[in-house]
Amino acid sequence: MNAKAPQESRTIMTDLVLPSETNPLNNLFGGELLARMDRAAAISARRHSRRIVVTASVNHVAFNSAVPLGSVVTVEAKVSRAFRTSMEVFIDVWIEDRESGARTKANEAIYTFVAVDETGRPVAVPELLPETDLEKERFAAALRRKQLSLLLAGKMKPQDATELKALFE
Repeated sequence: MNAKAPQESRTIMTDLVLPSETNPLNNLFGGELLARMDRAAAISARRHSRRIVVTASVNHVAFNSAVPLGSVVTVEAKVSRAFRTSMEVFIDVWIEDRESGARTKANEAIYTFVAVDETGRPVAVPELLPETDLEKERFAAALRRKQLSLLLAGKMKPQDATELKALFE
């Protein structure tokens, strides 16, 4: 199985915010944005693994800015790290200014997917080889996030969380 660059999993979805997708303040429902992010991230994980993928967890979501009715929203997803059968996908959400076309980062999220076979059993995924500085930063941070998640779930002992210990030494 050949290693892949994050760029090979890059997924971009652009859409318009419609009235039926907004709350009483005329902003995009958070759940609608979560669904858009999940779809983009699933496509990204599938591109990396070339397998069926299932959402294992939503590790982080930041609703930093409201997304107003009529906005052009772009969701960009890329695999940030691949483990044995799972992949962390980092998602950036951008809003495009109607007049200038300038893009502003509105939100971000981190999802984890597991590649499975036709029976639902986890299968191995290709290694990820980050190239840019941002990809390398997200790659390194992914291991810390995974260890923290395993530690909080009781699936890892504190002394085994090597990346977390390094933060406090």
